[in-house]
Amino acid sequence: MKVRLESVDRYERHVKLRLPFRFGVITVTDATQAVVRVRISLPDGRSGEGVAAEALAAKWFEKSPDFTDAQNLDQLRAALDLAIRLYQAHGADTPFGLYAGTYLEQQQRGAAQGLNPLVAAYGPALLDRAILDALGKLTGQSFAAMIAANVPGIRTTELTPDIDARHLDAFLAGRKPGRTIAVRHTVGLVDPLTAADRPAAERVNDGLPETLEEVVSHYRGRYYKLKVAGDVKADLDRLTRIASVLDAGAGDYRTTFDGNEQYDDVEGVLELWRRIEETPALARLARSVLFIEQPIKRAVALSRPVGALARHRAVIIDESDGELSSFPRALALGYAGVSSKTCKGFYKSILNAARVAALGEGHILSAEDLTTWPGVSVQQDLALVSLLGCTHVERNAHHFIDGMGAAPEAEQRAFVAAHPDLYEKAEGHPARLKATGGQLALGSLEVPGFAVGATLDFASMSSMKQGA
Repeated sequence: MKVRLESVDRYERHVKLRLPFRFGVITVTDATQAVVRVRISLPDGRSGEGVAAEALAAKWFEKSPDFTDAQNLDQLRAALDLAIRLYQAHGADTPFGLYAGTYLEQQQRGAAQGLNPLVAAYGPALLDRAILDALGKLTGQSFAAMIAANVPGIRTTELTPDIDARHLDAFLAGRKPGRTIAVRHTVGLVDPLTAADRPAAERVNDGLPETLEEVVSHYRGRYYKLKVAGDVKADLDRLTRIASVLDAGAGDYRTTFDGNEQYDDVEGVLELWRRIEETPALARLARSVLFIEQPIKRAVALSRPVGALARHRAVIIDESDGELSSFPRALALGYAGVSSKTCKGFYKSILNAARVAALGEGHILSAEDLTTWPGVSVQQDLALVSLLGCTHVERNAHHFIDGMGAAPEAEQRAFVAAHPDLYEKAEGHPARLKATGGQLALGSLEVPGFAVGATLDFASMSSMKQGA
């Protein structure tokens, strides 16, 4: 079905984090989210609106110290501005056709503006979700139904020569929405682990857990994602302290490591792993590790094989997944998988999931992204990764952001009413994500559009500056 992008309204929301979070080279204490509302038209004259939301994050898409955090956000805004112009100039096409038909020009024009591939992909990633949301609402179809019937028109192109068209069609037709998904709690580099790390004077006391010990007890989850910092000695000390908490209270837990590009080469990560295996206090933690995510700086991550490390644990790419061709390049070097993140584009996730399905056992599509705020952002990401067959997902914004507190009360209540299995709202507190037993219920995401059954209060948001 062909659509035309008629208009795009751009907004932003700002929130103060309840706890500081450090990953890579940055410690975050507040956050900004981009929100878009698009209007599309169909050949039969119908028109409708759809929404998407995504964090404007510094020092992840672009980690160069040459740019300030404010400049990082302006780069993402510029990527969105560029995508809007290209989509509107492209004219009527299938939703996937808009993406694929402008992909190379988005990357080329982005590069000319100094935007790396991850940054350049941010604009289409937002537009594609909002366009499909609008189409689903116009046609009365859920996200899962649209993907299974291939309403967006997803197909193989010269951009994906390694994917077989018949396999892709069968893969899409076989998609069924998941009813639940497990939360993989992220432990940041400065997160307090025990009560001793969180003095009374520093506590938030808002009813939510503040230390890893409290997270384990409160949510009773099985999955944890552990950040490492690129310093073997410091990482060993930190992991030993984390292990003592998980060993004591998390039962039969499973973990993943996230290097966030902190190691210079595979030898550094391999040394960390060897030291972990030599440390008795880390024996149980070592057995729990499912895979290691992007430990090596993206500038060199796809320049050398990682087989020496992969013999110990599967290694996947995240930040190195800048282009549609990145995952096949990584496979040739010994990587076993790739992350799915809606900020990198949901069509890329679907195409990579089809690749993983064709490759079979031993290959991984992991569900990542800790910056999906409760509301539109988290719902669209959950709908995607559960449809692709992921059974656990990195989810952490509900820990560092106090629910939907950035939204007006009426909007919060609308989301709770539309998605009562996913949110709860106690008197005196904002609407919060339910993660009982470390699981999220997803049934209410099966609504017309892209997993959003409530209306946003755009009047409460600020307008995004354009032409950044």
